[in-house]
Amino acid sequence: MMEIEIEESGLVAPSEETPKHTIWLSNMDLMFPTELYTPTINLFPFNGDPDFFNIQHLKAALAKTLVPYYPLAGHLAANDEGRVELLCTGEGVLFVVARSSSTMDPLLHEFKPSQKMKELLIPHSESRLIMLQVTFFKCGGVCLGIATNHAVMDGLSALGFINTWGDIARGEEPNVVLWLDRTLLRARSPPIVPPEYLEQQSQEAKVELAKTSFTEPPASAMLKLSKDQVNSLKNICGAATGRRVSTFESLAAYAWQCVCKARKLGPEEETRLHLTADARTRLKPPLPAGFFGNATLRTHMSSEVGSILSEPLPSTIQKIRDTVAHVDDEFVRSVIDILETMEDKTDFYLGKNSYGKNDVWVLSWLTLPIYADFGWGKSVFMGRAQVNSYAMFYVLRGPEEGGVTILLTLEKENMEEFIKVFYEGLEVPATVEAKTNGSLRQVEAKTNGSLPNVEATCVKVD
Repeated sequence: MMEIEIEESGLVAPSEETPKHTIWLSNMDLMFPTELYTPTINLFPFNGDPDFFNIQHLKAALAKTLVPYYPLAGHLAANDEGRVELLCTGEGVLFVVARSSSTMDPLLHEFKPSQKMKELLIPHSESRLIMLQVTFFKCGGVCLGIATNHAVMDGLSALGFINTWGDIARGEEPNVVLWLDRTLLRARSPPIVPPEYLEQQSQEAKVELAKTSFTEPPASAMLKLSKDQVNSLKNICGAATGRRVSTFESLAAYAWQCVCKARKLGPEEETRLHLTADARTRLKPPLPAGFFGNATLRTHMSSEVGSILSEPLPSTIQKIRDTVAHVDDEFVRSVIDILETMEDKTDFYLGKNSYGKNDVWVLSWLTLPIYADFGWGKSVFMGRAQVNSYAMFYVLRGPEEGGVTILLTLEKENMEEFIKVFYEGLEVPATVEAKTNGSLRQVEAKTNGSLPNVEATCVKVD
């Protein structure tokens, strides 16, 4: 059992005096609860340097990074009207140093996102906007745990901060120009709620989209696909139309189909695929370069299970393209206006129809700069420390050039069947590591050259 001992905990403030003022938060910020943090870990194997992850050096670089990113050194507070704002106070960010008598190998090879991992590797504070923990392991490796307040920034903004910190730690002088004014995302006056949204809400209210119960944590798995496997799936998806399909499109469509099979859903049941789109370049005019805040939003497509299982993957991919293409300036402005009419804007994110028991959510991190480098080499793994929802898929670049790593969660009773079904559809052998109930399950699907004839063997490793 991994144990962590905290050696140091305190605030790191900007290295220079920074502006003191208030930043207005947009509806796209406030749809996230102010207590919602995104917990991620970055793993760095020891490279032999006796000064590996020197704490004073990291703190000095962090303090310099907080000069352009000074809003992160403040906190959230409600104004006289009750609307939450960002107060730029220059107090600092939480920085924790910890040590473990364990090696980092279990995290590298058997990582399982969980509440326990979050408690051990991610620091906690009720008021800080970003929290950092550097944990040293007996082997010399380091885990950098990060918690970012989602009401303040989305993933792209958070990664900009982390990578700027890394640049400065490596001795570079990045020219950081942030756009902090979020009033570009104000609602229209008066707000315009499109009739099709009201119709959609009415239709979905008739469907049993019961929220998933989180009384039992989901099982988690890490699927590693080689370049050949990725290309095989893309070829299957694109062969029928002759059109190029992206890695994300093919994996999203295929994963949705496989989840429906693994759950053994009835053909007339309703299922939805949720996707995340970045609004920065979809608005007219686009948001300025360096925009700091929340500019991503979720969209989804609905279908009966029978259609998803019977139609060819290229048809599902076309639906995905149509759904994403619909996220244009008018769509984004309409979402902002809808939020303006809601007394509790978090209902849009956490409401009764936000995520159903038959749904799947696929997020692409393929193009994001997720592997940080502080001068001792890039991290070899980056992922969420905890995922609460079922059927969440995070698609990341794999360690092999052209390969892909998929971090996913699913109901425990459906995970093994999903892995079997997933690999039966691929034309080349594969091995997957799935963490279920704290044990490591290895599932190897072996093909004999044709798709229908697949022999799958499941071996439990205690």
